[in-house]
Amino acid sequence: MLNVNIIHVGSFKEKYLKDASAEYEKRISQYCKLTNICLKEAPIPDNPSPTQIIACLEAEEKKILENIKPSSFSIALCVEGIQLSSEELAGKINNIGLNGTSVINFIIGSSHGLSEKVKSMCDFKLSFSKMTFPHQLMRIILEEQIYRAFSINNNGKYHK
Repeated sequence: MLNVNIIHVGSFKEKYLKDASAEYEKRISQYCKLTNICLKEAPIPDNPSPTQIIACLEAEEKKILENIKPSSFSIALCVEGIQLSSEELAGKINNIGLNGTSVINFIIGSSHGLSEKVKSMCDFKLSFSKMTFPHQLMRIILEEQIYRAFSINNNGKYHK
């Protein structure tokens, strides 16, 4: 069974987001082992300077990299990534498993994104849109698309 990790910076504050995540985690569990790895956001002032943002991203980078095993396939969620259709994401997940990798990491940064080092060490950069989404909501969108991808790969009815 494929192991899928969602490594994300920051936790849910709203109950409706926790409930949505729990629902998708339950649905995904029939296809793979899903683990949410929640990392604490680095402290940053309300109006940070570019230097403070870089320092914050570097602090978060260390925590992210500690949770990535060398043999896994890592996907950074970032605006400069490649946009895929749901079917293409399903194919990508399927191919990763067929190529002998048993662990896929999806990485979601904090509100300031991901460090350049994290993005460069990832095997793939994925963009869901040119628009900016709150990183907490992005986790729900990602979980829904993971569920949809596995449903597509298993000829489920959800995608229809």
